[in-house]
Amino acid sequence: MATSALTPPRTQENGFETLLEFDDNRSLIDLCGEYDRNLAQIETNLSVQIVRRGNILAVMGEEEPRELACSTLTELYLKLDAGRDIDEGEIAGTIRMGKGNKAQSGKVDARRGDGAFPADQIEMFKGTGSEIKTRKKTIEPRTQAQKTYVESLYNNELAFGIGPAGTGKTYLAVAVGVNMFINGHVDKIILSRPAVEAGERLGFLPGDMGEKVDPYMQPLYDALDDFLPAKLISKLKEEKTIEIAPLAFMRGRTLSRAFVVLDEAQNATTMQMKMFLTRLGEGSRMVITGDRTQIDLPRGMASGLRDAERVLAGVKKVSFNYFTSKDVVRHPLVAAIIEAYEADEAR
Repeated sequence: MATSALTPPRTQENGFETLLEFDDNRSLIDLCGEYDRNLAQIETNLSVQIVRRGNILAVMGEEEPRELACSTLTELYLKLDAGRDIDEGEIAGTIRMGKGNKAQSGKVDARRGDGAFPADQIEMFKGTGSEIKTRKKTIEPRTQAQKTYVESLYNNELAFGIGPAGTGKTYLAVAVGVNMFINGHVDKIILSRPAVEAGERLGFLPGDMGEKVDPYMQPLYDALDDFLPAKLISKLKEEKTIEIAPLAFMRGRTLSRAFVVLDEAQNATTMQMKMFLTRLGEGSRMVITGDRTQIDLPRGMASGLRDAERVLAGVKKVSFNYFTSKDVVRHPLVAAIIEAYEADEAR
């Protein structure tokens, strides 16, 4: 009989080895991955050894990494058993979240004395406030900073997400916007960016106004495509329920009962930022995302993102959420590249 999402694997501990016994062989096969590649990823990241013995996984290593590996395996198994998929990014995120919990608590508490997993950990797999459900997929934060950011998006009318590329600032903001829209908390989604060339002169772009600005807006389309069916997106765009537009198009508008995202805000001027922030209407939420290290404004022109940080510091119901290279959830090499550039700038 298959285990349910509320029944974690049974555990036994023997010296430097912890045994995890799984009831559902199908979920266990998916947990191990093709040629045990999922187990290999956990072994490499946590410096442990994992050996499969039938429906039992033996985890060997020092106490703390061993406990973290057991906690990671259990969380991934319960996600699979609840019908979720796991991939390399999901595994890396689960490990990262486990390390964050360890840093906060000082020790990974993977099991009680009787070998059972604590109720608060099992509750995690039933869905928490940090889980974002959309039409196409369910999104979960993969770092502590992402978790805090998502909670901030739900709890504040104006939130900033500031940090390097690949940390999920815009992706999570769009996911929360879709979630709030399909649950009736807002009536429309508005996604915007400054139409600023990234250090290149693109010259004349053919086509009508929409075709001219679409290349600048493509990252926002990509995020939206991950959460809603293409036909529904087209229908909502026709109805003006979803709008994707350059920042300049926001002037003069009052955005009521809308979830509004301004992406690449480091490329907004001070006046543009003030204009955008004052569009906030009744029942709306606004998210500003940007990376202060990638400003493409002409030399000598101040970034509106930097100015907003200074001016709005301490204003109630405005939250600032910061990310670092440790929060990068794209390819692991992206984090290494960001760290290398940061080290070079610090010289």
